[in-house]
Amino acid sequence: MTTTHSILVSRPRARRSSMRRVASAVGRSVRTAIVSIAAVLLLWWAALVVLRVPPFVGKGPIDVWNFLFSGTTAAANQQLVWRALGETMLDALVGFSVGLGAALVLASVFLVFRPVEQALMPIMLILQSIPLIALAPIIILIFGREMLTVAVMGGLVVVFPALVTIVFGLRSTSKYMIELIDVYGGSTRDVLFRVAIPSAVPALFAAVRIAIPGAITGALVTEWLATGSGIGRAIIAAVAQAKMSEVWTLAAVITLVSIVLYMTVATIESAVLTRFGIERVEM
Repeated sequence: MTTTHSILVSRPRARRSSMRRVASAVGRSVRTAIVSIAAVLLLWWAALVVLRVPPFVGKGPIDVWNFLFSGTTAAANQQLVWRALGETMLDALVGFSVGLGAALVLASVFLVFRPVEQALMPIMLILQSIPLIALAPIIILIFGREMLTVAVMGGLVVVFPALVTIVFGLRSTSKYMIELIDVYGGSTRDVLFRVAIPSAVPALFAAVRIAIPGAITGALVTEWLATGSGIGRAIIAAVAQAKMSEVWTLAAVITLVSIVLYMTVATIESAVLTRFGIERVEM
């Protein structure tokens, strides 16, 4: 009876302890996000002051705030920025999904069939070394200027770094666990789904963190070179018309969104890995 009572009492205590660890990890991630945003704002302001950028060219955080929220044109400015941001985030989501999905599939294939990796990895390395601007005309000629081009160009930016990270995670599986699966007659598929993928969870989160800024960069480049929409095109148009406040606002908004998305994934990662006692992979 005493042993049963001790077990029943220890379980709520263990759950409370686990929740406290998760809350602590989430709190650290939130504080890190706040510090990161504050540091970016401070460096932005300091760079303008130290480099003595002319006020007509260089706009600071206060100028961006005024452009969005003060004056008679604030409402129109907000509509312009939010519309462009929505288009860019859609393009980034497409590139992120295609690139990360391709990386997951290829990493699984590479783990099971090593000759496929030896054949495809050099080709992917060559594609990664060629600037996207150089590939853009060929991609546009083949796929046009619609969403398919967004998927291809965005996916190219995301797939290689995500693939390398995921492959590293899948191959970090303990050899003793693999041998145990073999002893019990398990197949390569069992090794992949029962051991390798669960062991690669930290690397999967790391790949997502890497893919987010890559997907946004790919979307901006695609909008500039191919689709003519979103923040990528809006910045080019604003520069051509010397609308410096608009240029800096668009750049600041997409930077802020990138930081927030990155830190959101980092917060979820901290909570999940802390909950299950898994060590985080730093990239």
